[in-house]
Formats: sequence, structure tokens, C-alpha cells
Amino acid sequence: MKIFLVGGALRDRLLERPVSDHDWLVVGATPEEMVARGYLPVGRDFPVFLHPETREEYALARTERKSAPGYRGFTVHAAPDVTLEQDLARRDLTVNAIALPAELVSADGRFDPAPETLADPFHGQRDLRDKVLRHVTDAFREDPVRILRVARFAARFDDFDVAPETMALMRGMVAAGEVDALVAERVWQELSRGLMETRPSRMFDVLRECGALAVLLPEIDANDPLPMQVVDTAARLKASLAVRFACLTGGFGSGKGSVASLQALCERWRVPVEIRELAEMVAREHSHIDESGALDAAGLVRLLERCDAFRKPARFAEALLACECAARSRPGTGIEADAPWPQRQRLLAVLATASAVATDVVARAAQQSGATGPKIGEAIHRARVEAVASSLGQA
Repeated sequence: MKIFLVGGALRDRLLERPVSDHDWLVVGATPEEMVARGYLPVGRDFPVFLHPETREEYALARTERKSAPGYRGFTVHAAPDVTLEQDLARRDLTVNAIALPAELVSADGRFDPAPETLADPFHGQRDLRDKVLRHVTDAFREDPVRILRVARFAARFDDFDVAPETMALMRGMVAAGEVDALVAERVWQELSRGLMETRPSRMFDVLRECGALAVLLPEIDANDPLPMQVVDTAARLKASLAVRFACLTGGFGSGKGSVASLQALCERWRVPVEIRELAEMVAREHSHIDESGALDAAGLVRLLERCDAFRKPARFAEALLACECAARSRPGTGIEADAPWPQRQRLLAVLATASAVATDVVARAAQQSGATGPKIGEAIHRARVEAVASSLGQA
């Protein structure tokens, strides 16, 4: 039984990036031996175990054979006779197919990946130096999720290029209909992770180049570069996933998508409700937010009400950030990099003023005058309008 550190930890250390976690590979062991040593089995589709003390994952070396369409269509063979090189050969990219003997990793997780200590049968170190994302073997074509993973890695390592032969392989997979077999959960998982990378637009550039974007996200206008610029601006501003998704789908460019098409996209890929709701609000209201400087007090309060800003002020602030990312991405807007966005300042001030109205007092007064139901809401609305008008000198 021999244990190796594999995958992302080595890749990131070789790139002098922070190492977030460790993946371990066990060669020459059976599941029974792992359990006897105190490891806890957790793998559903193949043998994976948790270390009895560190709780890090240890996977038995395995090979995979395509047996059906889609990413789940594999027959897995995990046995003591599977070699290190055979296991590395089933991995997606050469930069992820590097291994280091576990005895060279200290108890606190530190290690020095000197070239002579690494098992690198597919020249991943060379591709790291050359900044290339390259598939390991033609077995890459058997798992369509790998198309999304390559695109996500392109967004993370935004100075890397996809190898021409890998791009050709991905195009062939799309043409063969492999992408059609992807399930919603995996698509959203990879898309959401890619949106949180350094330069999210690279993910969509790669998906567009191989043809997968037209299959997975036809609602995104392939000819309009502005949404890509907007989502990259959101990444630079360290925005949340919800804001980045709203920036991608907000219809800021010339080819504005309808809320209905956004809803169809969200339904197809099972986008979480809170992320979907923010995107729908931004798609519906971004032009009104952009032009809010021309609104009077009544128009401003109506905008806040449509955005449900009084009940969900944090979500409204995220909607403002998405609209600000779009404004900062448009050429010729004149917004300096470190200058505040006027619409954000004004709308947050208006929200604070309107929220300060003692609605319980207004409601009681309305009730005492005989108002009921919607009439009470109208009274609260008028009180908020009056407060905002007074603060803006419009009274």
C-alpha cells in the first residue's frame, strides 16, 4: 500500500498559489484494508475514505470505462493492481495528473514539490510552465463535465490557453451530443464555481468556442460582449455569486433578454431561488435604477416597493451593485474607478429615509380614520413619499 498527494494541491503549489486542501490517492490497497486501518468509507460511486484523524479524503486508485452516455455512464474498477500511472491517466488535465509520495508531506501539510520527487507521466509540469490546459488522454471525451471543468479552469487561470487538440476534442464531444446528457445539478455546480473565479468571462469564451454555450446557455447573447465585461467587473469588485449571476443575465447589452427567458434558464439548470430572484429583479428593474436620478419622490418609492427593498434591503443593495457593475463596464460613462456611483448613494439614502417612517403609527392613524386593507398600505406609501420628498426638497 502506497499513498500519494495528487491533483490541485500540487498544481497550485507549483504555480505558487495558496493550497486550500489535499487530495490523497492510495495504490495497492483494498477497501477492507482501509477500514481495518480506521478509515471511514464515504464514496458512493467509487471507494473513497476519510482519514481517521484528519478527515481528509483518500481515494483508492481506479480506472474507468465508458458504459453509457453522460457523466454517470462509467464502470469503475478499483483494485490493488491498478497502478499510479493508470489512475493518473483517467484524470482530466495534465496539470492535475501529478503525484507526490505522501512520505514527503509533513504532518502539518507542508511539502516541497521538487521536480525529481514528482510522478508526472503526462508532463503536467511542462504544461504549467507553458500555461496550457491540455487533456491527459482521449478518455477525456468520455465525461462531458470535463468541458465545463476546462472552461472553469480557464476562468481561474486566465493567462492559460486551452491546447488546440483539447479544444478540437471538446468540439467533437459537443457535436456528438455528449453535452445534452449533462444533468442540471452538475451544470449549475460548475457554472457557479466558474462565476466565482478570477475572470469569469473566460469560462463563457471557452464554452462558446467549443460550441457548448449554444447548447447550455442559448439565452446569453454570443454577439454582445457587454455581459462578459459586466461579470468580470463584478469579479474585480469581489461580488457575491448572486450578483455575478445577475450581471451575466441582466440584459445590460443591446440584445436584452426578457425576464421570461431568464426564468427558463433558471428553471432548466435549477438555479437556487435566492439567486434567481435577484437576477429577475435586476433584469426587470436595471433601466429604472440607472435612470433613477430623474425620478421624483413618488417614482423613487414605487421603485423601492417593486424591488421589495423595505423587506429585503440587503438584496436591494446587491441589485444596486449589479447595476453599478454594468454602469462601470460601459464605455464613456465617465465613472472614475474609485468614485462612488451616484445612483447607489441616492437610492440607499432614499431607502433609509423611507424606512425611517414609523409605519405602525401611520397604520394606526389610518385605521382610526376608518381605513382598512389596501387603504392602510396606501397611507404608508403616501407617508414614505412625503418623507422622501421632504429630504429631496421636493415638498
